[in-house]
Amino acid sequence: MVETHDDVVKGKHLPRVGQTVRSKKYGTLWRVMEKREVWANTTDDPESGNPRLLPAIYLCYWKIREGVMPGIGKMMGYAYTLHDTTFETNWEILGDS
Repeated sequence: MVETHDDVVKGKHLPRVGQTVRSKKYGTLWRVMEKREVWANTTDDPESGNPRLLPAIYLCYWKIREGVMPGIGKMMGYAYTLHDTTFETNWEILGDS
């Protein structure tokens, strides 16, 4: 089966743009500012040796701080594939802003 970006969105249950998430490690609040389809590198194909790409969803987060307008301040982003557990391990979805 060939994976698609839609499979990643459905399988990972990622937040929508505008939703707030909490860092499980630090307890800080972040808002999802951007969501886009990207391609992530993975190990080369063992048979042909050619590089392979996996569909991924990139989320850009903005750290929520009282009195600071959205988009100003600390921002970071990550790409999530169907085969990693980094979103579930590090984030908790809280809801809409």
